[in-house]
Amino acid sequence: MTDRVEAHIEIRDLVVQRGGVSVLEIESLDIPRGLVTVMIGPNGSGKSTLLGALQLVLHPARGTLTLDGEAMDADPVKTRRRMSAAFQEPLLLSMSVQANVELPLRLRGVDRRRRRELAEHWLERFGIAALARRHARQLSGGEAQRVSLARAFASQPEVLLLDEPFSGVDAPTREGLIGDFAEIVSEARPTTVLVTHDRDEALRLGDHAALLIGGGLRQSGPPSEVFDRPVDRAVAEFVGTENIWEGRRSESGVYQAGGVRLASTAKAVALGAPALLCVRPERIVLTREDDGSANQIRATVRAVRPRGPVIRSELASARLRLIADTPLTGWDELSLSVGDEVITRISPADVHVIEDTD
Repeated sequence: MTDRVEAHIEIRDLVVQRGGVSVLEIESLDIPRGLVTVMIGPNGSGKSTLLGALQLVLHPARGTLTLDGEAMDADPVKTRRRMSAAFQEPLLLSMSVQANVELPLRLRGVDRRRRRELAEHWLERFGIAALARRHARQLSGGEAQRVSLARAFASQPEVLLLDEPFSGVDAPTREGLIGDFAEIVSEARPTTVLVTHDRDEALRLGDHAALLIGGGLRQSGPPSEVFDRPVDRAVAEFVGTENIWEGRRSESGVYQAGGVRLASTAKAVALGAPALLCVRPERIVLTREDDGSANQIRATVRAVRPRGPVIRSELASARLRLIADTPLTGWDELSLSVGDEVITRISPADVHVIEDTD
């Protein structure tokens, strides 16, 4: 994605209140046309509130929401017909799967034959054509969510709004559902707003990311940029930057942090100014050999624990605490135990620097 992508939805000077208290304030945010924008942030950050405003079910105290340059609330019925939604709870009615998928089309006045064609097509695309005649109450959680998504796509929306649609199913079902969704959304290309608290999901599905904290927009851009180059400590902590060290830039151009010297290719802060040095755990390489390159730190293994496909190790060097995620095969080759000494390598390109203004 580039900065030249056309905005489909524009949010300006938006304020949403509850009980007279502002719970969401966004000065400016563009939703790119035909891409997946992931709304991420901790619980209570305002993600679902923003989605409610886009659905026109929450009314802002101030600000504008435009779709193709037109105010979304100028003709709410027209706007809603250009949109579809799916939620964590599928919200299926007490009728057959086929009837559930056809329902929004029937409400839009689509003729019976066309309704059936579209419903059958999207049930097939989501791999549940065999369930067409089954009653909604007889579905598993994963099946119900597939029906919900098929219903959302069947009306061929310009804008698709999704509120954590993958979080209510078990892990194997979720993996298959996300894979199918990723393929389908890349083909259909609706402008998609996906609310999620799952960082892996955001990186896998998102073309664009908007990170909310405390009811405000902290950072937006390509997901890789938001995750690798957070703008402040709160963003860094949310996106999983486990290593955040306080330091200062020295006269030699490197940074001093916890008794360790670190070089960085990031834009430098002023000489002597406080800085936060951020390194993601998967960017720390463990080795037994010192090759003399920059940013090699001799450390001691303090704790080890499995973490899915990686081994997470907690390390200590001087006054610096490090957390590293090492692939299982690499860990087995190192044959490390608690108390062993190891050398950590960090590329200067992987040391992200934030000017510490707190």
